Amino acid sequence: MRPFTLHTGILFLLFLGLAQDALAQSPESLSGKYERRKNLTVREYNTDAKGRNRWMDHMTVYNAKGYKIEEVEYATYGMRERILYEYDAQDRCAKEIVFDERNKVSRIRKYDYNADGTKKTQYNYLPNGRLYSTKQFQYTK
Repeated sequence: MRPFTLHTGILFLLFLGLAQDALAQSPESLSGKYERRKNLTVREYNTDAKGRNRWMDHMTVYNAKGYKIEEVEYATYGMRERILYEYDAQDRCAKEIVFDERNKVSRIRKYDYNADGTKKTQYNYLPNGRLYSTKQFQYTK
């Protein structure tokens, strides 16, 4: 084990400060993130080890406000899952519609939020609209 030196301590504090800055999302950095995503489509591709075969792995589509509106996950055989996102008047995700590999609705998620904007409850529905489970979110400091 190396002894703790002043140089090591300074480097550690510098690293810790940079890490805290990176983790802290100020409103300006969040708005910048959404600004960069406006009307953006991101496609991710996989390639085999020999570089011969390439296939799409994932696609994400963002709206004019920079919010995710569609996400598609692919497998080597084609689409594996697709999710459409709907937002409320406060730009919070209010509903997710999940489709299976045949592009048929497999489940629907709806969300309620606390006054501070954090998720309160997730409601999980079957394709026929029947509620089959809920999830409550609890936040502690």
